[in-house]
Amino acid sequence: MAQLIVCGVDEAGRGPLAGPVSAAAVILDPDHPIPGLNDSKKLSEKQRDRLAPLIREYALAWSVAYASVEEIDELNILQATLLAMQRAVLSLQVQPQLVLVDGLYCPKTGINSEAIIKGDSKVAAISAASILAKTARDALMLTLDQQYPQYGFAVHKGYPTAAHLAALKIHGVSDAHRKTFKPVKLLLV
Repeated sequence: MAQLIVCGVDEAGRGPLAGPVSAAAVILDPDHPIPGLNDSKKLSEKQRDRLAPLIREYALAWSVAYASVEEIDELNILQATLLAMQRAVLSLQVQPQLVLVDGLYCPKTGINSEAIIKGDSKVAAISAASILAKTARDALMLTLDQQYPQYGFAVHKGYPTAAHLAALKIHGVSDAHRKTFKPVKLLLV
């Protein structure tokens, strides 16, 4: 009997005040298991950086997609996240038969989908997606750090740390910031 082609989907970057939200979709190869897969938040940066190339090499298919700061501000973070997830799934080189998504909601893909709470800890393909989404977004934040060095994106990746909030007060809001997020919005009033 042929094995069901299952795709795992997860996002990274819903909470930050800056940068896009990323999503990844991964179809793992059952003949090439990747030891050490776990929820990206439970892995160190070093572990994620070691696993990401293995996932890209051994997965049957993988894709990373984004929703921009402008899309986040226009749609809201949940809808922008679902948009990034939809883009990731629909750009896979292999069509999945089932989409397993970390969390409460599934993107509209026209493919059978199931949302799994804490799926990034329970399903290897979702763990792999969480790692690719996180490492891709982190790399993008390093690029934004070169463009806007005064905010410290390389350190906090856009999350609302004390240092980031202080930099926002000193330097104001950049184009990389999400204008609808409260700490940013308050500075625009």
